[in-house]
Amino acid sequence: MPELPEVETVRRSLAPLVVGRTIEDVVVRCRKLRRPVPRDLAARLVGQTICAAHRRGKYLLFDLGGGRSWIFHFGMSGRLLHVDGSRAVEPGKHDHVIARLEGKAKRKGARKGATEGVGAGRGAGALVFNDPRRFGLTLVDDPASCPLLTELGPEPFDQAGFNADRLAELRRRTNRTVKDVLMDQHVVAGLGNIYVNEILFQAGVRPRRRMTRVKLPECERIVDATRAVLREAIEHRGSTVADFLDGIGRKGGYQWRHQVYDRAGQPCQTCGATIKAVVVAQRSSFYCPHCQV
Repeated sequence: MPELPEVETVRRSLAPLVVGRTIEDVVVRCRKLRRPVPRDLAARLVGQTICAAHRRGKYLLFDLGGGRSWIFHFGMSGRLLHVDGSRAVEPGKHDHVIARLEGKAKRKGARKGATEGVGAGRGAGALVFNDPRRFGLTLVDDPASCPLLTELGPEPFDQAGFNADRLAELRRRTNRTVKDVLMDQHVVAGLGNIYVNEILFQAGVRPRRRMTRVKLPECERIVDATRAVLREAIEHRGSTVADFLDGIGRKGGYQWRHQVYDRAGQPCQTCGATIKAVVVAQRSSFYCPHCQV
């Protein structure tokens, strides 16, 4: 599942290509996603200009002005790819939404609403939302009132909202594991299985530790590690573990820097101990028995 670094990478790759462009045509080829694509999606998008590109947790938002944004969540396998105007979009099996951006009209003779050749024409371009497993979603809504966004916790880089004192407060309110707490989008937005494993390794805390047993200095290390790991992951354009690609089809590079994630049975790159795997919160978890306590 694309996590914060991957979504931020998609945002950065697409922003120069779509901001300032007007959406001229939208084709919804399949509505059956985790949350059905709204029937009025095309009507709410056509004619709108993308004013800015933002990220909130694992959500990508294109600001349309007037308090509305085009919102995406990529679920387990979703991608949002830009196709330039030098070629037509030949829709694939899992291309569910195709939006043609400003440019010349579709090739001469194309019938209205046809999906073949969407995005064709010099100067045109298209955004293609592809999702083989259909756990993603897309809709137009006001970010200030959309429950998907308003119920999220603070951003990891928000020093006032996410800090050691606030994390330590949870010790009195939950007996969950520290890994489960960090993956809770109501506690902190944007973290998932890959990066929580890496964060806890850098902080020296095992994923199965109960939050009640995490001391304040460890909370400080977790918060510091969260920001350090995410910054480095963004710098290396996210992790391509399965099929992640950015908005122009490039793989990430942070997977080559993973310390523990998916490295069970391999030596720790810090101490040489064998990385172990356990299941925490129904997810595979990885840790070094020597570096993490």
